[in-house]
Amino acid sequence: MNIKKSFATAVVIIAGVYAATSIGSNPHIREFVDKLAQDGKLMTAGLSLELGHDADDNSDEPEKTEEEKNEHNADFSPDVSFPPFPSEIVISSTEKTEPVENNIPAIVPTTIKGGMLITNNTSYELDMSSLISAGTSVRLPAEGPQILIIHTHGSEAYTPDAIDSYEPSDNFRTEDKNYNVIRVGDELTACFESYGLNVIHDRNIYDSPSYMGSYPRSGEAVEKYLKEYPGISVVIDLHRDAIGNGDVVYKTVAEADGKSCSQIMLLVGTGENGLEHPNWRENLKFALYLQSSVVSKYPTLLRPIALKKERYNQQLTTGSLILEVGSSGNSLSEALNAIRLFADAAAPALKELSG
Repeated sequence: MNIKKSFATAVVIIAGVYAATSIGSNPHIREFVDKLAQDGKLMTAGLSLELGHDADDNSDEPEKTEEEKNEHNADFSPDVSFPPFPSEIVISSTEKTEPVENNIPAIVPTTIKGGMLITNNTSYELDMSSLISAGTSVRLPAEGPQILIIHTHGSEAYTPDAIDSYEPSDNFRTEDKNYNVIRVGDELTACFESYGLNVIHDRNIYDSPSYMGSYPRSGEAVEKYLKEYPGISVVIDLHRDAIGNGDVVYKTVAEADGKSCSQIMLLVGTGENGLEHPNWRENLKFALYLQSSVVSKYPTLLRPIALKKERYNQQLTTGSLILEVGSSGNSLSEALNAIRLFADAAAPALKELSG
């Protein structure tokens, strides 16, 4: 459906940011949070890190040369195996701000109000009612692989705790797949498969040994999968966000199904930065379809959808989106709880799209 650029109804929503008691009693932290809310940086700071550039730099990563692409193609060997379904972890419902020790930043819990909302970081005007009423054009095949889960920044990890402790390769990063976002992808894969969905999980790490070039590398992998399995209709690039400044790191918090868990954000790219991406609205309608399914069951689990100028490889096929599970201040256990709840609501919605 061709959507007109009519009156703008996409809104930047960060009202409803609730922090721990320490925020209210500390005017400096309160001032910082207010400024982030006014500038929209609670939604953009972590996403700038996704591309490895400053917050005001919205360009995609430079394309790789043909020589670099050929070199990568020769070495590429998808690994679709994954460890057993992680055991259920009980997390205390009491959230505490962690003290600053050995230059470790204080971690402040924050809940970002979500719902059927879009944080529009582009100049495109959106007719929300038309987008929602149009529904999604995504349809899953009856046979063969339906969903691809990949990790452009597979080394992204969470705050270590007594349950999950790892040897970091950088701040909040590790190549140990038991503790980074790849483990969260394992969980999402297992949950989706328990609903009868056919999933391929790419467990390769594309941001090591070099962070730069990670999107071209993961993009090549997506193209290979789409060529080998043309029935793939959904591509989820699973990340974790990063929200913070200086000595303060924010952890997103949702209370759902009696469990303490991180929040999740869906991100959709466009072609506004000058690169071709004609079907981004189809991805946005798909994101709205999932958002509606999840927030109707778990109202606080999802942050507003983020609409960005960059493509994030989403031009390769419709049904593509980024899934930001928690932030660097969250624990792995909180991220696992969140992705289980997300799958509990999203999987039935995806099944309805099956042919």
